[in-house]
Amino acid sequence: MRVTLAEEVMLLSLDDESGTARDRSSAGWAVAGGILLELALAGRVAVTDGRVGVTDPSPTGVALLDGRLAQLAEWTKGKGRRKAADWVAKDQAKAVRATVDSLCERGLVTEERHRALGLFPVRRYPEADGSVERELRDRLTAVVLDGAEPDDRTSGLIALLHATGLHRPAFPELPRKKVAPRMAEIAEGQWAGDSVREAIRAMRAAIAAVTAVTVVTAVS
Repeated sequence: MRVTLAEEVMLLSLDDESGTARDRSSAGWAVAGGILLELALAGRVAVTDGRVGVTDPSPTGVALLDGRLAQLAEWTKGKGRRKAADWVAKDQAKAVRATVDSLCERGLVTEERHRALGLFPVRRYPEADGSVERELRDRLTAVVLDGAEPDDRTSGLIALLHATGLHRPAFPELPRKKVAPRMAEIAEGQWAGDSVREAIRAMRAAIAAVTAVTVVTAVS
């Protein structure tokens, strides 16, 4: 089953048994960035000098991507290119919601609803079909730990995970220092073509910008 980069990030973030998200904020940035990266790779958007614009509004055929593409086109309508970091920050929550819904529709996770303290609604998404996540983790292990050469999509995924500090959800049994150097190396995109490398670099810059603003706001 082919899944998007955003869905891969979400599968890694969700705890298989409890269905809760680990590193929720970071996962949200990675999900939103992953959708933007995938749209860039599909030739639907362009990100240059930190700004994003829709270059082709035609559907990709992937419901998750097309839903976000329509929203991005509306957001940039009549305004040309806007800051990619602003879009990632704005779209984070909606992108996560759309991505989880897509995983549910595909039968990879299931939705459970509870009420915390009998009052507050809580949704959890435990694993329903682990085959896709197992293949994903095997692929990450082969590239990061065993030195296999990554394809473009795997390079993009690893760049997203590294940029948002999601080393632990990707490799829960290993310390960060064991995997971070190799992930940083891959994130530079030396294995990718020029267009892919540029798209990855743009996404990393956008995520770095939005996370920096979030940290400053939290400290203030």
